[in-house]
Amino acid sequence: MTMGKRHAGEAMRGVLNSATEEARRRGDRRLGTDHLLLGLLHEEDSPAARALGVSLEAGRAASDSLDVAALAAVGVGVQALGQARQVAPAHRIPPLSTGVRAVLKRVIDEAQPRRTGRLDSGHFLRALLSLSPPDPSAELLHALGVDPAQVRDHLAQLTPGGVA
Repeated sequence: MTMGKRHAGEAMRGVLNSATEEARRRGDRRLGTDHLLLGLLHEEDSPAARALGVSLEAGRAASDSLDVAALAAVGVGVQALGQARQVAPAHRIPPLSTGVRAVLKRVIDEAQPRRTGRLDSGHFLRALLSLSPPDPSAELLHALGVDPAQVRDHLAQLTPGGVA
């Protein structure tokens, strides 16, 4: 099942499970907004992934580049990050960063007025697009050359009701 339109709990679990996979793949102990963004790219046919126009591989590569740059900034010279670890399926979601908690609250608050009981990937993407640097997802979007305003417009065209 794609993350187009799903029951709210199912959509939330899907995004969090994909984000958890990304956090574990990278060896991170906390779930960050950058992991949520990468998690949205797992479903390439979802409204969010289509609106972004970015592949999961491109997102991972940009995230790796940001990590290499951050390490260099503190004096750790790394040419490239090692091969990604194979990740066992997640049984527990790691601790959520403050940013992720705020995004999840925004997603739920945005869906509440419609009272449909449905969330889609667009709800998550709109919440992530509202963030600004130094938030990790905002930094990742910038590194990918994504223009939030254009993505919002594209997302409005892709989602029923056109809510951006």
